[in-house]
Amino acid sequence: MTIRERLSATVEGDLIAAGRAAVAERRADSLSAWVNDALRRQVGHDRRMRALDDFLAAYEAEHGVITDAEVEAASRRARARAVVVRGSG
Repeated sequence: MTIRERLSATVEGDLIAAGRAAVAERRADSLSAWVNDALRRQVGHDRRMRALDDFLAAYEAEHGVITDAEVEAASRRARARAVVVRGSG
């Protein structure tokens, strides 16, 4: 059983409008459910970013600091392999 707590928060109007629209369009059961989903996604994102930080720290401890030149080279290689997909209009 999930324990729920009431929360009072100040939220930007456009975000509240987006949540209400999601409810109206039946993409969310309620504004509370929509907010819970957003918070859950943020928790997952934060966890993945911490894992990436940990991975990079371990990699750099073993292989040395990743330089800007290495990042640029990897970026160029990725762009060269990319497949451009454009939607028809």
